[in-house]
Amino acid sequence: MYDMANLNKLGHLKELAPEAMKGFEALDKAAMAEGGAIPKKYKELMALAIALTTQCPYCLEVHKKAALQAGVTPEELAETVFIATALRAGAALTHGTHLVP
Repeated sequence: MYDMANLNKLGHLKELAPEAMKGFEALDKAAMAEGGAIPKKYKELMALAIALTTQCPYCLEVHKKAALQAGVTPEELAETVFIATALRAGAALTHGTHLVP
């Protein structure tokens, strides 16, 4: 199912639901904007960690490129992988408490 060419279909989605796409684009632009309390570099690392936990290959591709453009290093990418790994494993562990009597 994963094919980066599918992103070319976003324009068609915009034609079919222009107001919804306009709202999404505005939210995305505001959330990922340079400036604000969180630097762009950190926003991109956060986006990558979330994309790893949601397992969205499109987000991984898009935000990896943006992260590198924002100055993220290979070491920071590697650390982000393990932060996401730890959180995902921690979620499984804590949800496991619902299974034990």
